[in-house]
Amino acid sequence: MKTVFVRQERCVGCRHCEVACAIEHSLGRNLLSAIQEKKVSYPRIYVESDDAYQTFPNRCRHCDPAPCMQVCPTGALYRDEETGSVLVAYEKCIQCAVCAMACPFGIISFSQVHELDTNREVNTKCDDCIRRQREGSIPACAEACKTGALIFGDADDLIRTSRIDFTARLIGSRGAEISLPAVPENVSAYRKIMETVAGL
Repeated sequence: MKTVFVRQERCVGCRHCEVACAIEHSLGRNLLSAIQEKKVSYPRIYVESDDAYQTFPNRCRHCDPAPCMQVCPTGALYRDEETGSVLVAYEKCIQCAVCAMACPFGIISFSQVHELDTNREVNTKCDDCIRRQREGSIPACAEACKTGALIFGDADDLIRTSRIDFTARLIGSRGAEISLPAVPENVSAYRKIMETVAGL
């Protein structure tokens, strides 16, 4: 299964992923028209930070089995056979929020969508940019991420790469104190600037 792999140590909290996600799920799929649409498109990925300005891009993991799917009383949540992504049939969603209560990652929110002719709010969780994937593109959040915090690919390959990277740094340290995982210099520099600006 292909997925978006999160490398938290590389996230600088720029929120490019959030903007790209909101634009991708807008009717016009461009920034200028997205901000003028009647039904506002909100991001389906959430970059949260703590007091020390450590950030994390939180998104749907498309769990298998998915707790949200298991508890949905109307069957509005279903799994795409081809990609394994957990999707929402908006017309079946009754906004009971049982899925949001069951989600262990807290990523389900409700808003209006342009796919429905009503003003009813429905589950607008990450859909893994299913349209983009079917067209041969990667999810908008991963494409927008310039620091490599979000990488799209085969889950096993991404995990293997991360494991090899960790092992190489561990062996290379030869017992010296090391800080794992390694943070790229540009990310470290950005964090130092933000700490100075925030007065931390």
